Amino acid sequence: MIVRSARPTLERLSQGFPIVALTGPRQSGKTTLARQVYVHKPYVSLENPEEREFADADPRRFLARFPDGAVLDEVQRCPTLLSWLQGLVDERRRMGDFVLTGSAQFDLMAGMAQSLAGRVGRVELLPLSGAEMGAAHTPQRLDELLLKGSYPALYDRALAPEDWFSNYVATYVERDVRQLIAVRDLGQFQRFIRMCAARSGQLLNLAALGADCGISAPTAREWLSVLETSYLVTRLLPYHRNFGKRLVKSPKLYFLDVGLMAWLLGIRDARSLETHAARGALFETWVVTELIKQRFNAGQSADLFFWRDSQGHEVDVLFETPEGLQAIEIKSGSTLASDWTTGPRQWQTFAERENTPLRTPGLVFGGSGRYERQGCEVLGWREFAGIT
Repeated sequence: MIVRSARPTLERLSQGFPIVALTGPRQSGKTTLARQVYVHKPYVSLENPEEREFADADPRRFLARFPDGAVLDEVQRCPTLLSWLQGLVDERRRMGDFVLTGSAQFDLMAGMAQSLAGRVGRVELLPLSGAEMGAAHTPQRLDELLLKGSYPALYDRALAPEDWFSNYVATYVERDVRQLIAVRDLGQFQRFIRMCAARSGQLLNLAALGADCGISAPTAREWLSVLETSYLVTRLLPYHRNFGKRLVKSPKLYFLDVGLMAWLLGIRDARSLETHAARGALFETWVVTELIKQRFNAGQSADLFFWRDSQGHEVDVLFETPEGLQAIEIKSGSTLASDWTTGPRQWQTFAERENTPLRTPGLVFGGSGRYERQGCEVLGWREFAGIT
């Protein structure tokens, strides 16, 4: 059994909130984790038509079945329950009373903001991190990891990635997309997902994305929000400080699982990946998602940024720490090149002019080891993810 890093966060939040919400993409392990942590609470899935009908028709009696609380799975399927939960937990005043899980963050978070403000602690659970998989489960070769991704099902069953991802996407489009928006042409929506995969790690241009898919920019914006709502993609915003330079203002788009991205790009084996034009984007996507997972597992918001100016100077990832601003450069090559540190060092020069507190820039690459080089802390992919 793979131990999830978010478990201590769930247990901590259960001490201070009457309701704990565990959200994330389908098949990321939410139900498994909730049932492991709250083993003594009854479990109810609102995907079950009978339970959902009961909850919709008579929410008071539905909740009265759980005097000691419960795990309510896929609770976004019955949003009326949230208002009834508010009155119940206010009356009982018991911490860790109910645990809610959901795979559509917009519907669930909107309901919680309206009905459960101040009563709910939230953890977002993405697929497995490198530290969670560890040396025992992580593929030996980087290309195999980029091809397979991190969904738990691919590590506890005898499943080929191409079989699992094809069914995952089909199920997602048929169920979640139909629930969230009225898409007349599901095939066109699937093409949209593939075009987003081809842009992971790039600046987002909604007009160009829509034109390539044969849809308008407003439709592309709506469809992209569905992918974000379902935890398939995320956006990194440009860092807000200027450092005396004219900045790029468009966000960057990233998939939240590199294996799904590779499958959508039509990559089916590690040998093809070795020389594929998207290999660098796949590695950058994996590094960014690892950083996001570290924060989500600790119960924090992602708060990751990038920096790029009009002259082409760029840093792949920036984030703030108590010790200062941390810059991360990402390179997929397995052998360190001397010019890889140029970007972080140039950015550091700009930032120092503004008297910004800084940490030593980091450089994550597709090789191995941990050492300092030209003013940067260099980390191989395994060392960065905490796999070794």
